[in-house]
Amino acid sequence: MSQLVQISILPHYLEDEDHILGKVFEKIDLRMDDIQKWNIRKRSIDARQKKVTFNLQIELWLKGEDILEREVYQIQDVSQSKEVAIIGAGPAGLYAALRAIEGGLKPIVYERGKDVRSRRRDLAAINKDHIVNPESNYCFGEGGAGTYSDGKLYTRSKKRGNVLKALEWFVDFGATPDILVDAHPHIGTNKLPQIITSMREAIEKAGGKVHFESKMTDIGHENQQIKAIQINDTEWIAYDNLLLATGHSARDIFYLLHKRGIKVQAKPFAIGVRIEHQQELIDQIQYHGDDQNPYLPPASYSLVEQVDGMGVYSFCMCPGGIIAPCATDTDEVVTNGWSPSKRNNPYSNSGIVVSVSPEDLPNYDPEDPFVSLNFQKKVEYDCWVAAGKTQKVPAQRMQDFVEGKVSTNFPKTSYFPGLTSVDLNKVLPEMLATRLSAAFVSFGKKMKGYYTNEAVLHAPESRTSSPVSIPRDPLTLEHIEIKGLYPCAEGAGYAGGIISAAIDGINCMDRIIEKKNLNK
Repeated sequence: MSQLVQISILPHYLEDEDHILGKVFEKIDLRMDDIQKWNIRKRSIDARQKKVTFNLQIELWLKGEDILEREVYQIQDVSQSKEVAIIGAGPAGLYAALRAIEGGLKPIVYERGKDVRSRRRDLAAINKDHIVNPESNYCFGEGGAGTYSDGKLYTRSKKRGNVLKALEWFVDFGATPDILVDAHPHIGTNKLPQIITSMREAIEKAGGKVHFESKMTDIGHENQQIKAIQINDTEWIAYDNLLLATGHSARDIFYLLHKRGIKVQAKPFAIGVRIEHQQELIDQIQYHGDDQNPYLPPASYSLVEQVDGMGVYSFCMCPGGIIAPCATDTDEVVTNGWSPSKRNNPYSNSGIVVSVSPEDLPNYDPEDPFVSLNFQKKVEYDCWVAAGKTQKVPAQRMQDFVEGKVSTNFPKTSYFPGLTSVDLNKVLPEMLATRLSAAFVSFGKKMKGYYTNEAVLHAPESRTSSPVSIPRDPLTLEHIEIKGLYPCAEGAGYAGGIISAAIDGINCMDRIIEKKNLNK
């Protein structure tokens, strides 16, 4: 059995094996002759003190001990097996399909958007021509929203499933093994598309199917049991098990379920703005002036504040990143952030969002499942109008926002469609604007230099999570009223990122496999 040893080293020793082992042997009564193998199990930056260090968890195997090597993902032929339908080819859908193959089922994946390669042209059209394709954009298409929104793999949802397994599968399909070690693993938007493509090719090689530009347009159920789905308004296909992994932006699915008498409900969500600083400034703040240290990566931050009974916090912080236009319809503006693998852009961006419950909303109706969604849609529409009904975003310098001044100019931005100067206090609902304003001042006290007029707010950051949930039984993971329907991941309200979505996809497919085995 291996041993784990915790050590702390200065950044410039990170590649010095002799120094690392010297630190280890200061902690335990062993010598190098006693060691058969060692590696770094976990790695994280500790910038709490003036001297920045790396915390390492070292795993050691003594001579004579058995070392169990993990098995990489194995493809088996399921071409003649029982079929299971999966709606959505995001991380939940793809991982559910891979798990189905392991369990001897044939996954049939329906994705409304396009494959990775074809999808790129639609993303270019948003950036250059302000043209939004409602079926192919930053949210819809192969790999889902995560493919082109950073590839951060950090999750707090460790009680929901096997995080390590989810990360290992990423490595099996092309990710760097570093993601198994880093405390906040990250792949990068430039590398994630090829990994997603490799997963899809494995599904197809095993005999599964992935259908692009195939949108679920209707759903049929009888006697509280799923019976069939309709694709692209024409073809009906019979299924008795349906894994629904459509993502947080597939609003038409919420409306469809409600229309067909399948219960959905309003849920808490978060909404605000995406703020952009110079990465150099964030490095200076977080690394206490040691920002020129070549051994330190671009710095990140995490901020939270309670303002008038609501939480205001940073979300999806992207060091060395880019702000992207993520609208899924023609009459809205939405922002999100991403970073390439090297995180080497000159900008830092993060969502700064207010946590909102349905009960907080001015038109709250406990019988209305869409009260949160309607609020979200109105903010996105108002921002679109304020930006001239284009994919430019309404923007304002941070101090100008707090002081209620319209910004007369802006520093350079990573947001390609461009900025429109407005007073966001008049565009955003007052309940958001006042809390954001107070939080920015507070954040400036926590991070000296953060509160600056060189930082620019881009509005809105509105797709942090789904404003609607699809309730399911906590044991079977089936819909609380409809058997055979498995609401899954972010779109159903049960995940909040790539890894938690992937884990939920595995968990839902596990229940389907269990059902198949019971019914043999």
